[in-house]
Amino acid sequence: MSEHADPLPHDDLGASWRAVRPRPAGRHLDSAACSRQSSRALDAAAHHARHEAELGGYVAEAAADDLLQQGRSVLGGLVGMAAADVAFVESAQSALVALLTGWRLPHGSRVACLPGEYAPNVAQLRAFGLRPEPLPVDALGRADLDGLERLLDDDPPQFVHLTHIGSHRGLLQTAAEVAFLCREAGVPLVIDAAQSLGHADVDVGADAVYFPARKWLAGPRGVGVLCVRPSLAGRLTPVLPEPEGVPPLRAFESGEAHVAGRIGLVVAVGEHVAAGPHRVRERLAALGRATRKLTDGVHGWEVVEPVDEPTAITTLRPPDGIDVVATRTRMLSEHGIVVTAIGSERAPGELTGPVLRISPHVDATLDDLESLAAAL
Repeated sequence: MSEHADPLPHDDLGASWRAVRPRPAGRHLDSAACSRQSSRALDAAAHHARHEAELGGYVAEAAADDLLQQGRSVLGGLVGMAAADVAFVESAQSALVALLTGWRLPHGSRVACLPGEYAPNVAQLRAFGLRPEPLPVDALGRADLDGLERLLDDDPPQFVHLTHIGSHRGLLQTAAEVAFLCREAGVPLVIDAAQSLGHADVDVGADAVYFPARKWLAGPRGVGVLCVRPSLAGRLTPVLPEPEGVPPLRAFESGEAHVAGRIGLVVAVGEHVAAGPHRVRERLAALGRATRKLTDGVHGWEVVEPVDEPTAITTLRPPDGIDVVATRTRMLSEHGIVVTAIGSERAPGELTGPVLRISPHVDATLDDLESLAAAL
């Protein structure tokens, strides 16, 4: 063990996470892109796909309805909502599109979001004729609560859009405090929880929350979730309303869907809850802290986040003359280490150059992180 890294908590959690997954081909430190699914989640999706072949797709879906409803209930519970508030879609972007399609806000409506907002989110807002405007932030890029309170009092936007943890920087936003201020001002809060569900506490009182399955919940690709409280859902207008007795938000669920993937997500979120979300968060925060301690300054690489930021995402600025994409390729080809190279186009309002992102899940070890530092 390195003298610069503290022992990681909940080693039993790391061991059990590893034990129920296929053996990785190398060192997977890229969960902010796509986590490794468990064998149970993979088998559940495959089992449903086989049922589709045996029974017919819609018959198999109807047979899985109880399991899917349990999944909606658990997923809703993680964000403080009910099963009726949850709709399955294909991705986080699909969820945002579904929300904006139903909301039908007037052209030119102002939406407050972080200066470092994820570029595809900004593009979607603009595609719907909305006008993104920057939230006040501090020097780190965290929402300035005093500035937000003044904005909400003096010139409130149509809604606030908050990316809870950015994909380009492992900074945790003070979402509960933002939600309180928005609620007091009567301004809806929409949270992009792509990097936070399964990673941080997302039960903060937002009006809408959306996320994909594939990141920290370790579900399959091609599945996303939109959660909307009734107070906001009542303002949405679907293209085709659901029949009497069906939750209104179900109208925003895509009917032609990767149902097997939804089954895989339901299994994955059950595993997350069984592991203990607070224990997962504690180990992920410790992994982030260890990564930053082990990598900051190594051959000139510079950690962006505060060392004690309670997330597992670490981003590294390269030393002069070092190509981040080439480094990512070298780490994979020469060392079997999976990380992500991020270009400034992902968050042009905040990134001034490319960064290397490291995002271990709970199965990572200090040996994995030390190998990463050595590979740098």
